[in-house]
Amino acid sequence: MCAYTSLGAALIMASLGAAPARTASKVYVSTQGNDAWSGRMAEPAKGGKDGPFRTLERARDEVRKLKAAGQLPRGGLVVHIDGGVYELQQPFALTAEDSGTTDCPIVYRARPGSEVRVVGGRVVTGWTRVTDAAVLDRLDPAARGSVLQADLKALGMTDFPAMEAGQSWGASRPGLEVFFGNEPMTLARYPNEGFITIPEVLGTTPQDIRGTRGCMEGIFRYEGDRPQRWTREKDVMLEGYWFWDWADQRLKVKSIDTTERIITLEPTPQHAYGFRNGMYYYAYNLLPELDQPGEWYLDRDSGILYIWPPSPIDGSPVSVSVLPGLVTMQGVRHVTFRGFTFECCQGTGLSIRDAEDVQIAGCVIRNTGAWAVELSGRDSSVAGCDIYNTADGGVILSGGDRPSLTPANLSVDNCHIWRYGRWNPICKPAVQVNGVGNRVTHNLINDGPHMAIMWGGNDHVFEYNEIHSVVHSANDAGIMYAGYDPAMRGHMIRHNYFHHVYGFQNRGCNGVYLDDMFCSATIYGNVFYKVPRAAFIGGGHDNVVENNIFVDCNPALHVDARMMNWAAASVPIMRERLEAVPYREEPWRSRYPQLLTYLDGNYAQPRGNLVARNICWGGSWDEIEESARPGVELVDNLVGVDPLFVDAEGGDFRLREDSPAWKLGFQRIPTERIGLYESPLRASWPVVTTVRPPWEGE
Repeated sequence: MCAYTSLGAALIMASLGAAPARTASKVYVSTQGNDAWSGRMAEPAKGGKDGPFRTLERARDEVRKLKAAGQLPRGGLVVHIDGGVYELQQPFALTAEDSGTTDCPIVYRARPGSEVRVVGGRVVTGWTRVTDAAVLDRLDPAARGSVLQADLKALGMTDFPAMEAGQSWGASRPGLEVFFGNEPMTLARYPNEGFITIPEVLGTTPQDIRGTRGCMEGIFRYEGDRPQRWTREKDVMLEGYWFWDWADQRLKVKSIDTTERIITLEPTPQHAYGFRNGMYYYAYNLLPELDQPGEWYLDRDSGILYIWPPSPIDGSPVSVSVLPGLVTMQGVRHVTFRGFTFECCQGTGLSIRDAEDVQIAGCVIRNTGAWAVELSGRDSSVAGCDIYNTADGGVILSGGDRPSLTPANLSVDNCHIWRYGRWNPICKPAVQVNGVGNRVTHNLINDGPHMAIMWGGNDHVFEYNEIHSVVHSANDAGIMYAGYDPAMRGHMIRHNYFHHVYGFQNRGCNGVYLDDMFCSATIYGNVFYKVPRAAFIGGGHDNVVENNIFVDCNPALHVDARMMNWAAASVPIMRERLEAVPYREEPWRSRYPQLLTYLDGNYAQPRGNLVARNICWGGSWDEIEESARPGVELVDNLVGVDPLFVDAEGGDFRLREDSPAWKLGFQRIPTERIGLYESPLRASWPVVTTVRPPWEGE
């Protein structure tokens, strides 16, 4: 089990009943409070003359006063938040003046056993049936008796961001969103599930990428008559995979020719890779397609919101996201947030920059319009949190200094992250790691459309994670992904369980994807089950694949020599990226001595890759390109021989005592430590998930 070492974490444990090191003072906040009171009492006093504060801002300001007066208590200060909904008027902002100290860390924590919801949205009321004849005419006949409307302007809301195209692939913001019973509703779309296939592109500027042909203009035919419904609609939007299935983009329709069945997209922005036959899209932001429970549409001119509630409107609140974020921290030290539910905003939930000893612990973070948490700085963590329904990814970690290889010691630990990437599905992973010396440990990641972990930089550790049912909307993608820099070295991928990953429509994807000449990652002691191209080395040097178990993987191992053929244009780029770092100087030359000879000889050929003492059972073993084989050392791998698992059908891939793998020097994998662990800092327990089954066709 991972443990905090900071005094702030010790204070959390003390407030939860663990053995305290020191006594902490408290400031109280309650929905029954008053910002004119002292904040020294947990409940209002009789007579209503004193009691807790009403808002987080007032408590923050009280902490500032205590700090300015030199009255922060030795041992720490707890801002104790009573259960209830705290609807923010602006993001809750902390700056350096709100920092604690090593002797007095500051903990904002929810009352144990209560739900404290910090909300950046507004509850919508005043629902009525649709009676406007013109609107009813636009609605699908099946929806006319079920759709409700509310006037957001009458509720004081006036800012409705326009539906904008993404300026590049994967770069779009949803703006205002609608949530019913704390789950996101779907902006009315067609089809309700899946995509429309492009039968023919009609642009005049040809595009040819290594033999894959299309055109640059967004002009294409469609089949059937469905778009006839859309010709009277404003801001018709399409979300599509226009050329590759790893590069989506949201684009706006310029015109629809229903006679010739041609859709023309606005000329700017357009998709950088172009458009081609057989790719796919769906249409959205369409009132006529509000045709099933759970969908919504907003007329941004009138401010009228239309929904088809998935259950009776009286049973669950309807909220819309309003604020750009929930919490911002800049230059904050020794502060913890513990036990909150953060939800409903148009951007990233918690933006934490230049932090030191900042912890986000045991929180639920959901329904954000971008990421859940962006964390930069050092010695800080996101721990024990449940993160889901994010429009982009889960957590971004950024910290550490590459020139000096100084680690940041940022971490994501014991978190459950799922249903991420619901607006921008591609390259918005559950965890993204940049910089030097950060850790992703003991997490459960599932139900993601694209990669689970994406990283760059140096010396990161990824261990004891369980990841399944991801990469279900793409194929040229990986469960874990990094690429295109020979100097991003020193990574350890150890003791993880990767399973049940198939790719879009079962077309295949990759497991640990070391793309485009990525070098010097160690893939050690992992279990791969039902993962195509489980260990993927894309032309790189000095990678280690050792002591792993591959079951029903097709193949278990892939190694290619792409820089010797189709990626030959990358040869000078690899030199350029290597020479951008001080690899001939300390500490680089001692940490990564292989870099001193990387440019010797034909460095386009992969070399120095070790594949040793792995187990491959079921599926297939290797897919090594012949020109890459001289750079791969294969040692004592157990392939096609029954390894004698304890219970493979039951998912228990421990080895029996009589397994032939032991004689090859195979080391036991501590599978009992993989995944989430019970802790006072876990947001929920136990946690049960279901694997996503393979695609079964239309």
